[in-house]
Amino acid sequence: MNLRDLRYLVAVAEHRHFGRAAEACFVSQPTLSTQVRKLEDELGVVLIERNSRQVMLTPVGERVVDQAQRVLREVHQLVDIAQSFKDPYGGEFRLGIIPTVAPYLLPRILGPVQRRFPSLRVQLTEAQTHVIVRMLRDGELDAVVLALPLDEEHIEQMPIYTEPFFLAVSKLHPKAGAASVRLEELENEAVLLLEDGHCLRDQALAICKTAHATENLNVRATSLETLRQMVAANAGVTLMPALAVTADAGPVRYLPFSDPDPHREIGLCWRTSSTRDALLRELGELLALTLRGVFVR
Repeated sequence: MNLRDLRYLVAVAEHRHFGRAAEACFVSQPTLSTQVRKLEDELGVVLIERNSRQVMLTPVGERVVDQAQRVLREVHQLVDIAQSFKDPYGGEFRLGIIPTVAPYLLPRILGPVQRRFPSLRVQLTEAQTHVIVRMLRDGELDAVVLALPLDEEHIEQMPIYTEPFFLAVSKLHPKAGAASVRLEELENEAVLLLEDGHCLRDQALAICKTAHATENLNVRATSLETLRQMVAANAGVTLMPALAVTADAGPVRYLPFSDPDPHREIGLCWRTSSTRDALLRELGELLALTLRGVFVR
């Protein structure tokens, strides 16, 4: 038994598919299947039910996967402890970030982070909130950037910036020429929103409820860029976070809200048990400093 085989088993449990698990582990499917079979032989139990339609864990498989995840977390923490003594501000650093932040924040912060921490090797994972929070909990990520607050125990939460929302409308929309809009002007508007799973969707729904707006049910977008294109085609309006507002608006107009303006708070989160607390706090301070003044209108 070795750590590699435990990683293969955990990947199968997560993906419920041998092919996708193999891709995630960067090995061929026959290699992964063979190693999982060897692990079953070594333990003397069947861990996975295999049929043509799906992959399921057996009851003992569920318990073995739980233990394997704990083992892998402990191994990673062991490596972290050693790394923190060798170079507290260097080595591998795994950062998760939500899709409504990643493409707009990363170009601003990667340069400052590389200059401040030249020996830090940042590995990025972009995924929805529930995915990166689970990965953070399981020790697969060192920190995450997402919308606060996060309802999780044993997680340190450090705000890094407050981001206002703009109302994005087509240049053909009746409000396109306005200098700003009031929140109550959203009443009776059908607002385009992201699909389920995006925290921005929940935030936008809350704003719509406050303003007595409704959701445009004809579209459930997977990205802000899809929403932007739908607005450009005059298919509706949407709420756009400030970092996603483009200087070259083209057929889209971005209208600021007058006070009180809707906004979201973005923060850096990590496990309270992390051995890299000093690095994480300095990183959070650097991100906050880099974004300071960006949203002044």
